[in-house]
Amino acid sequence: MFRRIGSTVVRHPVWTIVAWLIAAVAIVATAPSLPSNSDESSFLPKSYESIKAADLQEKAFPSAFTPSAIALYQRTDGGKLTAADKKDVARITKELGDKHIDQVQKVVPGQPSKDGRYTMTLVQMDSKNAGQPKQADAAKVLRDDVKALTKGTDLEAKLGGSAAQALDQQDSSKRGEALIGIGTFAIILVTLLIIFRAPILAVLPLILIGVVSAIANGLIAYATKLFDLQANSSISSILIVVLFGVGTDYFLFLMFRYRERLRAGDEPKTAMINAVGRVGEAIASAAGAVIIAFLALVLSTLGFLKQMGPALAIAVTVTLIAGLTLIPAVVSLIGPKVFWPSKTWQREPENARFAALGRGVQRRPALTAGISGLVLVALSLGVFGYNATFDLASGSMPKTKESMVVQDEMQTAYSAGAAAPTDVYLSSTDGKPLDKSVFDSYAAALRSVDGVASARMTQVNKAGTTADFTVTLKYEASTDQAIDSVDRVRDVAHANAPDGTDALVGGMSSIYKDIDTAVNHDYRTVFPVAAVLIMVILGLLLRSVVAPWYLIASVGLGFGATLGATVWIFQEAQGHSGLMFMLPVIMYLFVVAIGTDYNILMIARLREEAREGREPREAAGMALRHAGPTVAAAGFILAATFATMMLAGNSLLTEMGFAVSFGIAVAAFVMAMFFTPSLTALIGHAAWWPGHADRPQEPAVAGAGSGGSGPVSAAKGSDTVTHDPAARRR
Repeated sequence: MFRRIGSTVVRHPVWTIVAWLIAAVAIVATAPSLPSNSDESSFLPKSYESIKAADLQEKAFPSAFTPSAIALYQRTDGGKLTAADKKDVARITKELGDKHIDQVQKVVPGQPSKDGRYTMTLVQMDSKNAGQPKQADAAKVLRDDVKALTKGTDLEAKLGGSAAQALDQQDSSKRGEALIGIGTFAIILVTLLIIFRAPILAVLPLILIGVVSAIANGLIAYATKLFDLQANSSISSILIVVLFGVGTDYFLFLMFRYRERLRAGDEPKTAMINAVGRVGEAIASAAGAVIIAFLALVLSTLGFLKQMGPALAIAVTVTLIAGLTLIPAVVSLIGPKVFWPSKTWQREPENARFAALGRGVQRRPALTAGISGLVLVALSLGVFGYNATFDLASGSMPKTKESMVVQDEMQTAYSAGAAAPTDVYLSSTDGKPLDKSVFDSYAAALRSVDGVASARMTQVNKAGTTADFTVTLKYEASTDQAIDSVDRVRDVAHANAPDGTDALVGGMSSIYKDIDTAVNHDYRTVFPVAAVLIMVILGLLLRSVVAPWYLIASVGLGFGATLGATVWIFQEAQGHSGLMFMLPVIMYLFVVAIGTDYNILMIARLREEAREGREPREAAGMALRHAGPTVAAAGFILAATFATMMLAGNSLLTEMGFAVSFGIAVAAFVMAMFFTPSLTALIGHAAWWPGHADRPQEPAVAGAGSGGSGPVSAAKGSDTVTHDPAARRR
């Protein structure tokens, strides 16, 4: 099948290129804009308690609100606020409300701090648009206006709250995307120049993947709108890296084999057909593993992961199609001139280093498997120290951003949980008014919970059927202590609810608690499903039941080693309280799915060598010699492109960039280079049970045009090789 695809696009390269350009123009011109959402509560299904509580608040207390923006005031000299200062704050609050800024529904004064040095203005925005870009725009207007209104006074004002955090996160994200894009381009360009010494080959993948990127983004926007998925600003940064990293991988897989066929004496167009015919199955299987792993994210309970899965799957699908059609068409049109001005493509290098590594694996597979396995196990021990954090805002932007400064100052000036209080809603289950005599004892029970700073009944709805108890925690909403405290608040609220009533606990800490529960659910569902589906792909590719088991086990070890190393570096060495909560899910899918690419490429080459009559150990050594340079180049570029995420300047992308790049380096330079070939050599022919995929193939009839793997006449576009006594490939 892949040989037929290669033959078709090589014979009609112009039409193939024109079809891609028409598709790119049509999709980009008609695609809807991609929305973005940074509201954490929108990530969760309606069945979680925090979401039920938010819905109840809207119905029972439509005038109540959690402020979307908070203007925090203090004197420029840092002293206590005077009567004149308080009068200025009241004036500013009124004038802000009179401006009727888009999305702003209410502007009210807040409580002064206990030390008298701070006070606030609280701003309510339309809850239906929480997390949307329009509220970030409103925060920008508010920030400018409040600063303008404080001019001429002794006050300094800063804007914080969720809308201001969304604005700062948006600005930080744009800067991060620019740095990631520039870094990715530079790494790919420089690395390809070093590998091929050919400027055309260095620039070509960037141009082609740029076309693929435009089409993929358009299709993702269509899918997001069609299936009403949640969009998140971090996806675009990840998408850049996936498209260019994975796209360059497939480009390298193809170009290394194309160059090999030219060296074997194939006519240029025949060389490309043979390259697609031989490496196409490995590329398709590798892409299939990635696509299936990403699609497994639709099983997640978190909205942004549900959107990320299909988005990345679409990107990889388009990249796969381009790898099998667009890239072969363009390269076959250019021909060997694509390697200009270098002449090295005309002769095969000795690959001395990879040949030596191959001989080492061939002679001592048990020692190689043991050492590489021990390295992975040792790094995996760090997993036991893993702790999750939920502060998406500070994780996605530097602490110097204004909204982060407000958050830190409020924790100092007020109770740490004052900026995002927890609400307990006590409701009658029979529709009758609540017995108000129980309110004091119920509030006292809530106050007794460890981690609670204060608790009081603040309001009852008009019908008297629902009471709101405001609980202020001692800790900032996203901290581990706050999440543990809100869990205890839930237990007490439910246990002490009087007969005929029901209690729901809402607020940001409650949302984070539910996100924690949802992520744990995802660990139990997404991980196993992705692993099983990848094993199916491997089984179909290798026609084996045995090989997929140790291949997926090795990739699992790679995941453990990656998470362990990340814990040691960020939690132990740098003193972070934990890693961002979604990191293991994303890391698992990238390391397991994309890391499997290199295992697939190596094991496919090993099978190819075995089919030419080599015994398992010799086949493993030759596979490392010939596929090693491809895996090394592709692994380096992909790891380096993911490492550019560390330039974004926020802890979320820094942790993600390190973890994924480290995981890919482990997958390429430990698993694919040593662990997988040495294990396969040790297991021998049994690795391919119940099939015989490694047995020599019967020679095909010369000139039959077979796409099979048996040797046929080179003049007929074969993929045959000859061997000298030293087992060198010519």
